[in-house]
Amino acid sequence: MNLKNANILAVDDDPDVLTAVRLLLKTEAADIVTEKNPENIRALLAKRTFDLILLDMNFNSSINTGNEGLFWLRKIKEFGSTAAVIMITAYGDIDLAVRSLKEGAADFVVKPWHNERLITTIKEALKKNDPKKAGYETLSDSVIGSELLGESEVMSDIFFKISKIAPTDANILILGENGTGKDLIAKAIHQHSLRAEKPYIKVDVGALTETLFESELFGHKKGAFTDAREDRMGRFESGSGGTLFLDEIGNISLHQQAKLLSVLQNRVVTRLGANQSVPIDIRLICATNVPMTELANEARFRKDLIYRINTVEIVVPPLRKREEDIVLLARHFDKIYTNKYMKPLHDFDAKAVEKLKSYHYPGNVRELQYTIERAVIMAEGDVLQAKDLIFSPIESAPAQSDEPQELKLSTIEKNAILKVIEKHNGNISKAAKELGLTRTALYRRLSKYDI
Repeated sequence: MNLKNANILAVDDDPDVLTAVRLLLKTEAADIVTEKNPENIRALLAKRTFDLILLDMNFNSSINTGNEGLFWLRKIKEFGSTAAVIMITAYGDIDLAVRSLKEGAADFVVKPWHNERLITTIKEALKKNDPKKAGYETLSDSVIGSELLGESEVMSDIFFKISKIAPTDANILILGENGTGKDLIAKAIHQHSLRAEKPYIKVDVGALTETLFESELFGHKKGAFTDAREDRMGRFESGSGGTLFLDEIGNISLHQQAKLLSVLQNRVVTRLGANQSVPIDIRLICATNVPMTELANEARFRKDLIYRINTVEIVVPPLRKREEDIVLLARHFDKIYTNKYMKPLHDFDAKAVEKLKSYHYPGNVRELQYTIERAVIMAEGDVLQAKDLIFSPIESAPAQSDEPQELKLSTIEKNAILKVIEKHNGNISKAAKELGLTRTALYRRLSKYDI
């Protein structure tokens, strides 16, 4: 159905929201009816037919279930209405809004919205609700970008969440194990945002010392410290207008957290050695492999900073919990590396597929990627077999030799590194700290032992 011919009902207990919707749609739709009290929905539906309903997720009503939107969504279906329902939600209720889609909602919008985005969402919902347009594909059905892909239900939910939050300026916290693709999700959010043409800056803050942290993020003036030979703009300044992605945010010290919080609260930065502050305009995305339960420990991470960086949370599942995506990703990496190494595109025989699906991937997607790259390099012919798939040394049996392996210093060191890395779920910064090594030294050893 065309929006110009649509009758729309908006239900929200905030009069300002209703006024904004009415002013926006009065020249776009055939008719717009607004209602503050959801208890009146049944009477309104009995009087006339609506093509689309904008429904708030939370009301100050007698229902008081904490998810009133779902309650009234079900009621609208019970009343026999065929109207497409778009849920209106705040950032903190996005997971609940995604659940509403499984219960029959056509889509959801996040407050505050961009008017053009709301109108596009309404048009798409009307189109999907038109029986003549059956089979219309939504954003959540498609791949996000050329690198981030998946067919599993959990990835479809993440794709949909990206499509909804990307056009906003909400700060995002991405949680997940190492190697799950948190950086790809951050990049996808930027690419689908209104800042897509502006800078996208990534910083591994977990690897920065105290001095480097301030210099890298906030910049410095010439002479501010020993190696400051010239003025330098920090990442906040260079990324102004665009997106700043802070990786390994869970590993920064409490002192660094205080510095970061001050910038986020005041929206200005002061270069080291300078007196004048510079205003900044960035959309912040953070990522960490530290579980939220650990971040919630105030001895480790400031709660006020969590609130600042965690307007919306995205939890990326480990590869072992998205089995449906394993072969899809394997074929994707095969295409990349056969092209890179000028080899024929491979098929996977049945035993290779079985081996791919049965492995538990402690290194997640990154481990699968490296496994396929090795297989492409070493395989003969155009079919990858199970023997071509060699997984991480963590799972490999030790080689036999005349001298007991446990007596070899190199083996002892290698096993110690493997155990510490596994203990910290692949977190290189933590593993290096426990081993008494710098990150660079640990990376050299990982390369030495082909870990």
